[in-house]
Amino acid sequence: MRAPVQRLRDGGTGMPEKDTATPRRRRLGQQLRRLREVTGMTGAKVAKPLGWSAAKVSRIENGLTLPSEDDVAALVAAYGGDDPVLSQMMRLRRDAAQKGWWGLFSESFPPGFAAFLELEAEAEELRNWEPMVLPGLLQTEDYARVLMSNLSQPILQAPKTWLQDRVEVRVRRQQTLFHSSKPLRFRVVFEESLLSRDVGGPVVMRNQMESLAVASELDHIDIRIISKSKLLPVTTGPFVHFTFPDFPDLVYLEDLEGSRFVEDPEEVFVYERAFDHLVGVALEPVASRQLIKDAAAYWQGMMQQNGNVGQ
Repeated sequence: MRAPVQRLRDGGTGMPEKDTATPRRRRLGQQLRRLREVTGMTGAKVAKPLGWSAAKVSRIENGLTLPSEDDVAALVAAYGGDDPVLSQMMRLRRDAAQKGWWGLFSESFPPGFAAFLELEAEAEELRNWEPMVLPGLLQTEDYARVLMSNLSQPILQAPKTWLQDRVEVRVRRQQTLFHSSKPLRFRVVFEESLLSRDVGGPVVMRNQMESLAVASELDHIDIRIISKSKLLPVTTGPFVHFTFPDFPDLVYLEDLEGSRFVEDPEEVFVYERAFDHLVGVALEPVASRQLIKDAAAYWQGMMQQNGNVGQ
């Protein structure tokens, strides 16, 4: 039976509100499950003397609930674990409870978005298809601000301070993920038409194209563009495929009704194959980079026509 897809309602923000199993909570849950399995006990048998439901044990083991320190201690005791085992579980629990830098902006986005950011921070590789706008992790600050204010604001009506925080979070994600000692591998496919779609005017677009060209030179970023001469290879909306070193792959989807994580292996594999198909249809990285440089030259010319020389 397929695992249920988690629909994360967010009012159209593209930001999930409902928690999913983050890697750190999943690691803790996996270790607690191993301890239980060694004893031969079922979740129901463990839960009864603790006054819990079997569902609580299941949610902890699946990483959907962060147990309290008392809960962890009670489980370790029920499994006959000694002090070293308890210390190990408590350390995993502290790691799972640790908040990332994005906690400073938590009031500006739905609570569940922290789960997305933790998944992103723990991921080994992201594979992203974007048919509508340039990928968020490659957007300049000005491009992102135009999208979030001029395009999203008529629908969302979010306070301006929230929008500014969301722009800052997007910029910090890029800095953290791409410029660390062990940067995230990012593979992205998008359509050539996005290079000429005006978002914010010639200055914003010229700067965005130059930023894209620089990013395309990085070893850990693979940009593939589908030429306008090609038919649309898939009809699905945008998606992000996460891969982890010690955690099952999952896929993130979003639309006007909200966003969701797909965790069922069969469904995730469908998106993996879809991305491979997109890559096969897209131009190679060198040819894609040339399209970006050509677009930068086009927007530079538009700047000159509009009298924006020198900006």
